[in-house]
Amino acid sequence: MNFIQEMLFGTGIPHSIFILAVVITLGTLLSKIKIGGLSLGSTWVLFAGIAASHFGMHIGGDVLGFARDFGLTLFVFSIGLQIGPGFFSSLRSGGLKLMWLAMLVMLLGVGVTYLIAWVTDTPLQTMVGVMDGAAANTPAMGATQQAFLDVAGVDDQSIPMGFAVAYPIGIIATILGFVLLKVVLRIDWSKEQSALQAISNENKFAAKFSIEVTNRQIDGMTVSALRTLIARQFVISRISHDDNKAFIADSESRVHCGDKIFVVSNTEDKPAILAFIGTEVPMLEEEWGEFDGKLVSRRIVVTRSEINGKRFSDLRLRTKYGINITRVNRAGVDIIPYQGMELQIGDKVMVVGSESAIERVADLLGNSLKKLHQPHILTIFLGIALGVFIGSIPLVESPQIKLGLAAGPMLMAIIIGRFGTHWHLITYTTLSANLMLREIGLSMFLASVGLASGDGFVSALVSGGYVWMVYALLIAVIPLLLVGIFARVVYHLDFYTIMGALSGSMTNPIALTYANGVAGSDMPSISYATVYPFVMFMRVVLAQIMIMSL
Repeated sequence: MNFIQEMLFGTGIPHSIFILAVVITLGTLLSKIKIGGLSLGSTWVLFAGIAASHFGMHIGGDVLGFARDFGLTLFVFSIGLQIGPGFFSSLRSGGLKLMWLAMLVMLLGVGVTYLIAWVTDTPLQTMVGVMDGAAANTPAMGATQQAFLDVAGVDDQSIPMGFAVAYPIGIIATILGFVLLKVVLRIDWSKEQSALQAISNENKFAAKFSIEVTNRQIDGMTVSALRTLIARQFVISRISHDDNKAFIADSESRVHCGDKIFVVSNTEDKPAILAFIGTEVPMLEEEWGEFDGKLVSRRIVVTRSEINGKRFSDLRLRTKYGINITRVNRAGVDIIPYQGMELQIGDKVMVVGSESAIERVADLLGNSLKKLHQPHILTIFLGIALGVFIGSIPLVESPQIKLGLAAGPMLMAIIIGRFGTHWHLITYTTLSANLMLREIGLSMFLASVGLASGDGFVSALVSGGYVWMVYALLIAVIPLLLVGIFARVVYHLDFYTIMGALSGSMTNPIALTYANGVAGSDMPSISYATVYPFVMFMRVVLAQIMIMSL
């Protein structure tokens, strides 16, 4: 029976692996528990680690430190790699207003945290841990711990303790903030439904529609001339000169009055295109194939590594194969193609043309789903190495400030996710693969943090740590109420957009689920997705800045 004692309470690598695995297993099982329809998810791994440590199950400091830091690095890198493609696009003018609101939520949270620390004389590092828990942001907590260790040379366990106590309150507080906002703003759901329709009309997803040409001023113009004249982003896919024959359009194809054309454009550009060209006719995309039996459309997946980073202008698909590209689906979003657009592994390209031409294009682009499931670990470990290197560079010598193991790998992953194709790196990972890496890293990190802080958790909670719950409630609710009212009164945003943006500001997917349920649609997800990449990065940076101010 000695080996059981050794496994549970001993030392060594087998003991460490066993304890980590048991803690993660127990936490994962507990994560399936829902109270009032809400679950704390992976945070149960943290509580399982605290419980194990409280009952005497420990891991050696070096091994525990490695598991914690490597788990954090793997977790934040996986997040950065996923949000990278959308991070820079979210900085464009369409999302700047929402990101300003998200930044305001974060800065107000920082202000409330400083105020509470000053009034109650609570150590700032503890309050930053509480703030991270109120925002349900695990990477920020990891950055806080790492930054304090760099500054003070010691590991303050009150940081993860404050996080653990505040996390459940943060989840509930965001939803409570929505309920209070609804009362304060006197939300009328019938009016919000009208605003919901307006949001739908503003989305930049691809619109597909047919037009009968009636404008005599453009009679005989080429497709290329039309694009220059209208100055909108659109593709004329097919043209029918009469009612029984259609052909694939190219830049030199001419349109005449009475022609029917099939157009793909951004939704917001549709009214301008119709105003210039003619009248919309009720013809679906499928009906165009009935004009010519040889004309088909097919979605082709880019899987050849040689195509990664290539532009449409480099491939000259229309010239070589006589086909037309109507749209590209990337990460679930339809994008209007243009000649300078760079293709990435995993892109789904909609091709229109003859069966034989499409087969040749499929051979060129790959179209092998099997290849998408092959792991590309070169990009992952090269990115982690560069991220750790960048995170270790001192930005300021005294006091020494650096990005650390949270912000460094995340920043590098965002850069690789967006610009990796320029360096011929394959950045594509399946959603399941990305989630697996993320969950493994998060579980290792939370289990290690729990095992390190369990000894003093109960005593800290009993001796006054319970007030951290009140602090977390104030840190979460006050910024949400102030910014929510500001967004409504000053920016006149609809309540669905406000809920989505505030959920993203608190990096709170459970609150987003609540918002989607209230809206009866996924519309809050649009503003959530707009601010989420920016907020994930900025919360890590702000937490480190607060620790550096000690």
